[in-house]
Amino acid sequence: MTGEIARRTFMLSGAGAVAMGAAGPAVEPAPGDAARSAGSAGGKAMEVYEEPAQEVPIEPEADVVVSGGGPAGVAAAVTAARLGAKTRLIEVNGCLGGVWTAGLLSWILDASNKGGIMAEILAELDRRGALAHYERKCYDPEAMKLLLDQMCLDAGVTVHLHTRAVAAARGGQNRLALAITESKSGRRAFGGRVFVDATGDGDLATLAGCGFDVGREGSGETQPLSMIGLLAGIRREAVAPFVCNLPEAGGHGAAKDRLLAEMRRAGLDPSYARPTMFCIRDGLFCLMANHEYGVPATDADAISQATLRGRAEVHALVAGLRALGEPWAGVQVVATAEHIGVREGRRIHGRYTVTAQDLIDGKRHDDAVCRTTFSVDVHSTSPAKTKGIMHEKVRAKPYDIPYRALIARDVDGLLTAGRCISGDFLAHSSYRVTGNAVAMGEAAGAAAALAASGNRMPHELDWAAVRDAIQSVSRA
Repeated sequence: MTGEIARRTFMLSGAGAVAMGAAGPAVEPAPGDAARSAGSAGGKAMEVYEEPAQEVPIEPEADVVVSGGGPAGVAAAVTAARLGAKTRLIEVNGCLGGVWTAGLLSWILDASNKGGIMAEILAELDRRGALAHYERKCYDPEAMKLLLDQMCLDAGVTVHLHTRAVAAARGGQNRLALAITESKSGRRAFGGRVFVDATGDGDLATLAGCGFDVGREGSGETQPLSMIGLLAGIRREAVAPFVCNLPEAGGHGAAKDRLLAEMRRAGLDPSYARPTMFCIRDGLFCLMANHEYGVPATDADAISQATLRGRAEVHALVAGLRALGEPWAGVQVVATAEHIGVREGRRIHGRYTVTAQDLIDGKRHDDAVCRTTFSVDVHSTSPAKTKGIMHEKVRAKPYDIPYRALIARDVDGLLTAGRCISGDFLAHSSYRVTGNAVAMGEAAGAAAALAASGNRMPHELDWAAVRDAIQSVSRA
């Protein structure tokens, strides 16, 4: 261990983290990490358990620690490692890819104008025969898992699956020093020179003490979650009019209307009024027809219940279609997502906030990470209003995501990537899609590697140097 974290263990207790071992700058608990003592809420006594203090082993320090192994996190880790940084990638699921794989999304939005790792992933999926024939942004989730594994291993990333960040500790000068995790191995602390939060919900940044926003300004309403399923047992030519990415459908809107009509013919009214099917390959289809409204992305119990409801609805819808007979007579659910799809959680305060006005103006930036071409896409926050897409009366021009929106405002040595970057509600509904997440991750990974190698903070870097670093390791 070197620098800020010159110690082998630190003490974690209900009162926070206390440095143990060698002398040096103390590692302080992040705000909010203190124990909650027994008190009252509304006059009712609360029962609490005060956890005994324990020594948490600190793993050998990495240059870059990435929390979250989804599209943004993989891109960040691979880029940092290709630039020579010793890189750790922490992921809560049993596979890399996040919503691409554990979430079975099967569809990549706003990717066609992206180079670098996004273009590399698409090209390799195509080479492996894992892209849909008629729509080159629709992919096989299992093939994606294997590809992302191989990209990380080839780059030299140390991957920690089944591992979640549960606490954070700061060193001197407000710099994030440790990500504390929980897994089958117990509690472990990962030290790093620079950290990237690619968790989607901004978990690590929040644990470190960063400010954040959630939902629509004023009301706090958030977009719904969605459970996705993979289907088999139907023939492409027989169901083509209902499948968005097949030419026989005559467009996405017409295909969705026909599929909704079929579900209603079966006596079912899906929670999402624009049910969507994609053909991944002959015999394998993706279905998204579920909305779980009013579910906070940071409430484990609420997400658990939404997952149960969502999975039940997918099976009920498919059973209803099957009962209609041909062309649905053989349709079966072969998999539902292990992780329900979350559209929005926390938006971490950064050194720039992307706003709806930026979209309206088609804002350009000298430190542009990527150009976003996706529209404002707000899935209904309330089924009482609509069960489809809300009309927000904001027309987005292509606009830039600046590097500054990825730099945490409240804690140094921390970058964000993906849907948890700094932005307002409407802007987030546009930039949140995964083609942009990959480009953000790539930029965050390159910046983290450069900052670590030069013993600098991400906000001290020159964007031109980050841009050149990205280009130097691009294999697209």
